[in-house]
Amino acid sequence: MPIALLPDRAVVAVTGEEAQGFLQGILTCNVESLPEGEARLGALLTPQGKVQFDFLVSRMPGGFRLDGAAARAADLVKRLGLYRLRARVAIAAEPDLAVAAAWDGPETAASVERLADGRLAGLGARLYAAQGAFSADATEDAYHAHRIRLGVPEGGRDFAFGDAFPHEALMDQLGGVDFRKGCYVGQEVVSRMQHRGTARTRIVPAHYPEGEAAAPFSEVTAGQKSLGTTGSAAGGRGLAMLRLDRLADALAAGETLRADGRALAVEKPAFATFAWPAAADATAV
Repeated sequence: MPIALLPDRAVVAVTGEEAQGFLQGILTCNVESLPEGEARLGALLTPQGKVQFDFLVSRMPGGFRLDGAAARAADLVKRLGLYRLRARVAIAAEPDLAVAAAWDGPETAASVERLADGRLAGLGARLYAAQGAFSADATEDAYHAHRIRLGVPEGGRDFAFGDAFPHEALMDQLGGVDFRKGCYVGQEVVSRMQHRGTARTRIVPAHYPEGEAAAPFSEVTAGQKSLGTTGSAAGGRGLAMLRLDRLADALAAGETLRADGRALAVEKPAFATFAWPAAADATAV
């Protein structure tokens, strides 16, 4: 099984007797139903319902670990602290804990904690161990290429923090939002989008038939109209956040999608259940 160290990820631990209730009341995912052995997608939103932090949540002795962007770990600790109030919890970054991913093969050694990546079975497993304990045989870039091929976005790489709703980041498709649990920060906006079906923007896989992908956060256009922006890429494949209604109009008119001067084709993620423009089927790769 290829194992790739992910130095761009870091763990924030939330421990204490009230850790579960504390997180259940502020995160998008359901931590009460989270089983041992699973790392579940979740997020902390702004009051306006935008994704402020995204992470994988899993159980650990005495509480939970949040596996998120390393560059934002300190900010996550600070933000969680603002919501703590009188809750009996401790919140701290865990700099001595390394994060890795493993996929496409047998299980790893028993000495390393291995959790199923709850977003998508094809992503494989999330691994946690002390710094220096992993023997990696794949690169971080190889992991992200695998993630991109599967159509799974990550905050900061495929959408800007504070600028995307969970639906736009496919969190509703990847188990990151529980629509039946109680209130959490930003819940009213997210629930309204779900029940009214107003999510028009989605992150989708893109293919660049002429070669290398456009740079991240390049504008995607069709004719004179802007459809959205690109996300992370690997070789001739990438992700793009697009307005699906504008995509449908562009393809019905026979217009070519372009980003940074490069033509691109898009497809619906294999795991997705949202409505997809019929005209876009012709662009599938």
